[in-house]
Amino acid sequence: MAVHFPLLAWVETVTPQQQADFIASLVPGAQAAQKKWGVFASVSIAQAIFESAWGTKAPGNNLYGVQAIGGWSGPTVMESTHEYVHGVNTPAQEKFRAYPDRAAAIDDHGKFLHDNGRYIKALQCADGPSQAIAIGAAGYSTTPGYGQMIASEIYARNLTQYDTLT
Repeated sequence: MAVHFPLLAWVETVTPQQQADFIASLVPGAQAAQKKWGVFASVSIAQAIFESAWGTKAPGNNLYGVQAIGGWSGPTVMESTHEYVHGVNTPAQEKFRAYPDRAAAIDDHGKFLHDNGRYIKALQCADGPSQAIAIGAAGYSTTPGYGQMIASEIYARNLTQYDTLT
């Protein structure tokens, strides 16, 4: 049984209609990425919700907070962020990937997880919530309990309904 975290505080700043519209805008790209890269649509959507605060904090259309490291040669943006260093939430300035639109960000997110060997076990999971937990366990984020938080978003918003591809 998954441990459910309370929904995130910034949810109150986005109306239910804005939330529904944001999810709907991501479904086609998330399902395409699931077919192409093996990342469940529910995971792509839940991570976008969490990482971008419903799209309100996505400079350069970077829905996932993917830093511009590891040979990234595309466009970038510098942003203030926080990283957990030895358990301490520490402010930092980091370079992040930038995209022309959300669909490109979703596709690159799937490619990033697919091509990075530390996520092999996550891509073998049978469902979105398990995959989210495995992605967190593999070190996607320095935020403690990250995978459980993403799984909680999946459950709370019934995002697994988008994992069934037609």
